[in-house]
Amino acid sequence: MNNRYTKRTFLLEIVAIALAIVFMIPFYFVLVNSVKPFAAILIDAAAWPEEFMFSNYARVWEIIQFPRAFMNSFIITTISNIGLVLISSMAAWKMVRTPGKFSKILFILFVSAMVIPFQTVMIPLMKVGGTLGLTNSIPGLILMYFGFGVPLSLFLYHGFVKTVPVEIEESAMMDGCSSFGVFWRIVFPLLKPITVTVVILNTLWIWNDYLLPLLVLQDAELRTIQLAASSFFAQYTKQWDMGLAALVLGITPVIIFFLFLQKHIIKGIASGSIK
Repeated sequence: MNNRYTKRTFLLEIVAIALAIVFMIPFYFVLVNSVKPFAAILIDAAAWPEEFMFSNYARVWEIIQFPRAFMNSFIITTISNIGLVLISSMAAWKMVRTPGKFSKILFILFVSAMVIPFQTVMIPLMKVGGTLGLTNSIPGLILMYFGFGVPLSLFLYHGFVKTVPVEIEESAMMDGCSSFGVFWRIVFPLLKPITVTVVILNTLWIWNDYLLPLLVLQDAELRTIQLAASSFFAQYTKQWDMGLAALVLGITPVIIFFLFLQKHIIKGIASGSIK
């Protein structure tokens, strides 16, 4: 029995390692080709570079004005995360603590919004955004992220709030604490695991998003990192050496962020969404 179990575990580990290698192949191509001359990429994209052209990164830094693009992405991601956490956590807590037909219908509507493809609302969104003056504006883009990000965030918070004992809140209210105070002093600190999960998932989505910023932001000084990197891939010209270096610069901050907080993802989702 133990031998069979050991063999099965060994085979599963081999399969897992093989899958990991397969998934790492795109990263290899991006990293290796980001330090090659353009001609070397065209000759053999899979080959190890004969010379490392780290000057690609310096040129990209100046061409796309990386500090400005980074700051735009940072501001959009940070403020969007703060708004999504505040809106979703408060709404989920209120729905859970005031059970009824209205809360149930409202929750179903939010959850149903998660299955609607973005492409189906893309054109109406741009028409409404243009009418309200939300286009070509970072605050307008952030407001749109609020709308698209609340359903998933609220769904995760809704499940986690159910694990918070209501007796704690009742005791605080008997001691004279207001509803506002109960949430911020007692409930919200207990939501830390799922809050970290929501922040990680939304950061990965917003930081790497390309389509919505492309539709909303037109001015060059408002471009995010993803929009700035795409400028190297035009219709008739593709600067692979510059473009891949820009991609590495763009994904490095979010990879570091993800690796630093990844342990909280499974813990938060397992504690909340399946309750």
